[in-house]
Amino acid sequence: MQFEQLTAGHGALTAVRTGQKAGEGRDLVVLHSLLADRHAFDPVLPALAAQHRVTLINLPGFHGSQPTPLARMDAYVATIEDGFQEFGIANDSILIGNGFGGTVALAFALAHPERISKLLLSDAAACFPDEGRKQFEAMAAKVSEGGLGAIAEIAAKRVFSPAYLASHPEAIEERKAVLLEIDPKAFQAACKILQEADLTPLLHKLHVPTLVVCGEFDHATPPPLNKSIADKVAGAAYVELPGCGHCPPLEQPDQFLAAIKDFVGL
Repeated sequence: MQFEQLTAGHGALTAVRTGQKAGEGRDLVVLHSLLADRHAFDPVLPALAAQHRVTLINLPGFHGSQPTPLARMDAYVATIEDGFQEFGIANDSILIGNGFGGTVALAFALAHPERISKLLLSDAAACFPDEGRKQFEAMAAKVSEGGLGAIAEIAAKRVFSPAYLASHPEAIEERKAVLLEIDPKAFQAACKILQEADLTPLLHKLHVPTLVVCGEFDHATPPPLNKSIADKVAGAAYVELPGCGHCPPLEQPDQFLAAIKDFVGL
């Protein structure tokens, strides 16, 4: 596949683009998870790019995107808005977010519903309970003490289902390689945002067509957190993927595509 390298915000935000040319396919924007990067969508990218102009944004601290000056959700939303503006993304675009990228996508949709026509959330939360917030605090502390490599095993267990890890033991080292490419301060900032975020009171205001997809064995953002979004957003649909973990595009690409094909138009 051919990729176009993109930058916005005077180089603060980076992205890659592939697929259809402008005007030949609807814009589809992808925001990746905190414990993954844009390459987590590689298994499904050919199918997405066959019908759409796909822009994969590198969240702050990933692949050359600079950390935001403030550890606040509105700073992330403003950064993504810069990307939409400078990358020429049309207002009928589809926004996809996985994990932390899903929470950012949800915040973006609430702030700028006019910029998208559909919202697809994969394994995302509008708000985390106390236990979830403590886990982000613990990960941030481990990173502060031992660097991102110190949470490789934790990350693998949060990203993948137990069955997948049992048959793919190399996944831990793969997570470590991904994590070592992240800016540690950006990772800690994202953990802080996830500890503090509570988009739940705003969900009833979202009227963008929304699909929520979640892995049955997602321990990072369990099904009840995903169902809560679908229950509170008017007209939203929910699909659960049996046996899957936190990152369906990576762990179950065929099942993920089957779940979203009608919604995104594949």
